[in-house]
Amino acid sequence: MSEAIVFVNGEYVPESEARISVFDRGFLFADGVYEVTSVIEGGLVDNAGHLVRLRRSLGEIGMSCPMSDEEITLMQKNLIERNQLEQGMIYLQVSRGAAPRDFAFPVDTKPSIVAFTQSRNVLSPPVVERGLTVVTLPDIRWRRRDIKTVGLLPASMAKQRAAEQGADDAWMVEDGYVTEGTSNNAYIIDREQRLITRPLSSDILPGITRKAILALAEESGMEILERSFTPEEAYQAQEAFVSSATTFVMPVVSIDGHAIGDGKPGPVVKRLRELYIDFARRTLS
Repeated sequence: MSEAIVFVNGEYVPESEARISVFDRGFLFADGVYEVTSVIEGGLVDNAGHLVRLRRSLGEIGMSCPMSDEEITLMQKNLIERNQLEQGMIYLQVSRGAAPRDFAFPVDTKPSIVAFTQSRNVLSPPVVERGLTVVTLPDIRWRRRDIKTVGLLPASMAKQRAAEQGADDAWMVEDGYVTEGTSNNAYIIDREQRLITRPLSSDILPGITRKAILALAEESGMEILERSFTPEEAYQAQEAFVSSATTFVMPVVSIDGHAIGDGKPGPVVKRLRELYIDFARRTLS
């Protein structure tokens, strides 16, 4: 199998030849942001939304981007073609660039931009049929979770703790309420068939998939409540799920050992997943 091609600061190189400075602030300070865009049928899913959020994240930390949206999109399509990717994802990262190590932001440093592809079954992964199990854990992350930063150690630690407890993932809890998953937004469907999810704020990431799902749910006639909910409320839910760029709509069937509904993926979540996949195909670029 030929070696994958990655993009590093304007060049397409085999992954074994990819190089970035040890003084890059993304490496030293997690001073950078990222986006992940799914690829299905060789096309980018809802990529415009991801680029809007990328610009917002960059603006929130006072960083510029070395490429225009048009240049980024062309680069992403080149990577898809070079790596013959039919289904999976593209990871894109922008850091503040290389500079002598100092906590203060450097002046006139050129940002670094890297991107790579990963092949993955995003349309029909086996876990969709059984659903995820999650545990709740204290949310120890920083207070600007609305910025899609590369500082993901707390999320990695939570995923590891979940795995050690025999679960697939974790839902973060702060002040008694669920914030979000380790790398996804969290939702419940109550017994009145209402979709409940935490409102946008600096406490959670403004998910691109979340935005689409809420619009699709509203179009289908569902009542949506954007409010916080407790783990105890989640235990009593009829259905539950998470969403992200690469999981789309993924059912949750157990929280802290409590079976949700009948312990199997439910009809509402299945329908929302179908609606989202149809939407994803319509947004391909």
